[in-house]
Amino acid sequence: MADTQQSDTRQADAKAERETARLARRIDSFSKAHGGAEGQVAYLGERGARIVLVGEDGAWGDVVARSYETARKAVEKAGITVHEDFDGEFAAKVTTGRYEWSRMAGLQVGGPSNT
Repeated sequence: MADTQQSDTRQADAKAERETARLARRIDSFSKAHGGAEGQVAYLGERGARIVLVGEDGAWGDVVARSYETARKAVEKAGITVHEDFDGEFAAKVTTGRYEWSRMAGLQVGGPSNT
C-alpha cells in the first residue's frame, strides 16, 4: 500500500513539474515577444491561479495554473518581476486599444456583443 501511495505522489509531483515548465515557457515566450514582462499572480480559489502578464510594450495577457503554488513556481522559473497587487502603477503600463475599449463597454458604445 505504501508503494502505491509513493508512486501516486511521484506521479503528481512529475505532473506539477511539467505544468510549471509549460507555464514558464509560455511566460518566457510572451516576455520575449514584448520586450520583457512583469506579472501578478491572483488566487482563483479551487480553480487555481491566474498569472496576468504585462509586456514592456504595454501588451497584456494571462495564463491559468491549476494551483497558486504552481503559478508562483512558474513565474519564478521564468524570471519575471512579480507584483503583489495589480495596483495603479502596474496597471498603468497596460496599453489598451479600440478593441479592448469596445469589449469593455459592450453594447453601450456599439461594441461587439458579449453573447
